[in-house]
Amino acid sequence: MNILMDTHIAVWALTDDKRLKAKARDILLDPVNHLYYSALSVFEVDLKSKSRHNNLAFTAEDFTDMCRKAGYHLSPLTDAHITGANHLTWTGAGREHHDPFDRILLAQAIAENMHLMTGDTAISGFKQNCVILV
Repeated sequence: MNILMDTHIAVWALTDDKRLKAKARDILLDPVNHLYYSALSVFEVDLKSKSRHNNLAFTAEDFTDMCRKAGYHLSPLTDAHITGANHLTWTGAGREHHDPFDRILLAQAIAENMHLMTGDTAISGFKQNCVILV
């Protein structure tokens, strides 16, 4: 299975964070799965690493290097991923999830025939069968 990791999943996996649940670890460690990180995640890490309200201890360059060393594949970002985010249909309860990073990652997973692994329950309101909620 091809899995696009949400940014927080990739960060947690790379840093062996205790917030990464056993189900996620099992999926990530299964050798039949191909793990991808998005170029958008590199940008998100860059923004967060420069924010004084975040505790990321590494740069975007470090993140990219760690992903490569872990054997993760880069999934480039295209205009189709960005425009696809505008076509997601919200069917969940409550307010629509508007986080642009999450919307683009979901659209990227759909366009590239991948599963998006995330711990963000709000994403499930888009009712896409490609979401792996861990």
